[in-house]
Amino acid sequence: MDFIDPHIHMAARTTDDFLLMAKMGCVLVGEPAFWMGYDRSGVNSFYDYFRQLTEWEPKRAANHGIQHHCWMGINAKEVIAVLPEFLEKPNVLGIGEIGLHKNTPNEVTTLLELIELGMKTDEQLLFHTPHLEDKYKGTRMILDILRADSRVDHTRVCIDHCEEHTIRGVLEEGYWAGITLYPTTKATPVRAVDMVEMYGAERLLVNSSADWGPSDPLAVPAVMFEMRRRGHPESLIRQLVYDNPLRFFGQSRNFSFTPPS
Repeated sequence: MDFIDPHIHMAARTTDDFLLMAKMGCVLVGEPAFWMGYDRSGVNSFYDYFRQLTEWEPKRAANHGIQHHCWMGINAKEVIAVLPEFLEKPNVLGIGEIGLHKNTPNEVTTLLELIELGMKTDEQLLFHTPHLEDKYKGTRMILDILRADSRVDHTRVCIDHCEEHTIRGVLEEGYWAGITLYPTTKATPVRAVDMVEMYGAERLLVNSSADWGPSDPLAVPAVMFEMRRRGHPESLIRQLVYDNPLRFFGQSRNFSFTPPS
């Protein structure tokens, strides 16, 4: 079965990872801009990174029959001035991943500016929620911020890295909920399938968020195998790993996808 990884950082992965993903059935990836593990020296460094996501990574993916889309963002004030140029690129889905990490006032100030840009340019939004002990508070803060802005279309927003204690609130408010399969700070395939069984597959996205840390670019197939092990129908698996990402991405003005023949 073909699958889509809607959140993976291929700029931090090798060509071998593209090859393995293609062999397992990956046909499309969504790559959000993110913190690459070190602080950048200035706006030109961000600019070059955004060029990599919009120019080079699509070519690397295409070499393995994988279509590549990305998100432009990062919670850094320095990037806001250059974002409009990249939001017009043909493989850009919207603004992301943005959000909170330590839930600080400075983070909130920058996040509000990024949301404002998204509303002015009619973008989809992809939100990062904090790790571990900061996750519940940060998720609630993001939901409160979005609830206060009547311009936000909840169906065009994904709140990512949801876990058992945050997913209900995200779904109840009408957002898409991302479940990240990351071995140390987020969910496992078993926990992800537990959440699918609790809440259903509607408006759920599962992703690997594979990056420069300990992570698995084949985490989405691991969820597929766990669902099959539990006896779930192929139609439900396909909805979760293929149909849902296409529905969410399909709301972007720049999105196009050609199914494999």
